[in-house]
Amino acid sequence: MKLTDNVLRSFRVAKVFRENTDKINCFDFSSNGETIISSSDDDSLVLYDCQEGKPKRTLYSKKYGVDLIRYTHAANTVVYSSNKIDDTIRYLSLHDNKYIRYFPGHNKRVTSLSMSPVDDTFISGSLDKTIRLWDLRSPNCQGLMHLQGKPVCSFDPEGLIFAAGINSEMVKLYDLRSFDKGPFATFKLQYDRTCEWTGLKFSNDGKLILLSTNGGALRILDAFKGAVLHSFGGYNNSKGVTLEASFTPDSQFVMIGSEDGKIHVWNAESGMKVALLDGKHTGPITCLQFNPKFMTFASACSNMAFWLPTIDE
Repeated sequence: MKLTDNVLRSFRVAKVFRENTDKINCFDFSSNGETIISSSDDDSLVLYDCQEGKPKRTLYSKKYGVDLIRYTHAANTVVYSSNKIDDTIRYLSLHDNKYIRYFPGHNKRVTSLSMSPVDDTFISGSLDKTIRLWDLRSPNCQGLMHLQGKPVCSFDPEGLIFAAGINSEMVKLYDLRSFDKGPFATFKLQYDRTCEWTGLKFSNDGKLILLSTNGGALRILDAFKGAVLHSFGGYNNSKGVTLEASFTPDSQFVMIGSEDGKIHVWNAESGMKVALLDGKHTGPITCLQFNPKFMTFASACSNMAFWLPTIDE
């Protein structure tokens, strides 16, 4: 089944889970698309089975809190940032709920966490104006970059380069093998006083970069030239919430939730809006991602919703 405008418009909420008492701040699909794990401001991690459409188990991180949860390449381990006590990144085995390793170093809140798509490397960006490069096998930081402002960062789909969005006005591209030599490309964008960048993602084909903000606008850049291809707006975000925007796995569409519980979908190439879906969420849709393998996506406020298409094309 191929994603088309019509298929996207046909998506409906198939199931709603009310496992959390506070907002879900992040979730991540496993690379095989079979499970999804969420982190919440209520200090819980909830693991869901995507095929059976049900929660499998709940773990807690009461002392340190949990945010920015990411699967590693093993489907039963995750890394996540803390939102209480300290800013250490933690590496957890879901199998026995034990920490495998800690990654200390940041001294302010971690705002970006991206796992390499090819190996055990990951990067983190923090309000302390640094980006750190890590390897799951060592607690020591493998690389440290001091920046001129707050970063958002992400690996490209091949794991060869990473992008850093700095101070909500420039994107720098680094070669992973020689990042200490500085960026090989820098794209300066027009500064928007009304909002800050809150996320940066590459499309799966590596051609586009999506910048999300805590305002009412998203931007898509050409990943090679840095030109702004489209700016998307028209969704509600008056309170400056961090709303997650995502590409569909085929890189054809961009989607974001809003504070009124609706999901807006645009064609990434034409820039046209193709769908407006009502998720009946009770609060702002803070998290939204398409399943990497199956024709389904998930959206979350304090509830988690699984979506399925209602037509076959």
